[in-house]
Amino acid sequence: MSEIKNLEFGQVKVGDAIPDLVYDCTATTVAFGAIATRDIRPMHHDRDFAQKRNGVKDIFLNTPNLAHWFERYLTDWSGPKGRLGRMKFFMRGSVFAGDRMTFQGVVEKVDTDAAGCGWAQVDVKVLVEGNAMTTCTARIALPNDAGDNPWQRSGDAWQP
Repeated sequence: MSEIKNLEFGQVKVGDAIPDLVYDCTATTVAFGAIATRDIRPMHHDRDFAQKRNGVKDIFLNTPNLAHWFERYLTDWSGPKGRLGRMKFFMRGSVFAGDRMTFQGVVEKVDTDAAGCGWAQVDVKVLVEGNAMTTCTARIALPNDAGDNPWQRSGDAWQP
């Protein structure tokens, strides 16, 4: 069993690459994501509808499902004390059932806010066959040391 990683703010610097996350997107991945987000639109679970009505190759990830994958990627990197403050992404193309998603990220900025919270700004992209399907910029709070926990911050101490 591996030890839980708790990345600290002082361990992160601009230019750091986040380890890739590679995942084979299946029809189950797509459909369960749609179910979990209560998205009943058929292009996320009905292959016939997606292909014949929408003219695409297969069912594809919905927006909240894709957001989940970004969150997973970032918190896999940061550990459980990493707390997402903001995230903005731009979908350039769809991720379909049968696609292999590769998440790649790099730290673009590190700073500390007025309340002493350490932040990393990370640029992430989802690649399918080498093409960026979605790009994302996220701001994630990291603990300053072993005694700090961004999840305990609130009010003026939490300024995402």
